[in-house]
Amino acid sequence: MTDDLDLDIQVCEACHSGSPVLSDDEVRRLHAQIPDWHIIEVDGVLRLSRTFRLKGWKAPVAFVAELALVADENDHHPRITLDWGQVQVEWWTHAIKGLHRNDFIMAAKTDKIASS
Repeated sequence: MTDDLDLDIQVCEACHSGSPVLSDDEVRRLHAQIPDWHIIEVDGVLRLSRTFRLKGWKAPVAFVAELALVADENDHHPRITLDWGQVQVEWWTHAIKGLHRNDFIMAAKTDKIASS
């Protein structure tokens, strides 16, 4: 398995409906790398969720535009809720109805975008 450090520079792997969801231990280990994210459950499916607070309207829109490009580059797409002064991002893997390593990689990439 790829080293957990520097999740933000790792590349998502192809995931399909037969791919396994992460174990509780794997989730805990990877979650330690992205501590600002919350693990939530929606309709029995675990997701990573974080709300980013940004100033005004243009900054959140620019953040979403940059995130959309990175999501396309990695062929992994989040749920994004854009509002005045904030953006909520949720990552999970639809094909497996749960969390995959890709979700943690993309959460780390999202953090990197927010900090730039």
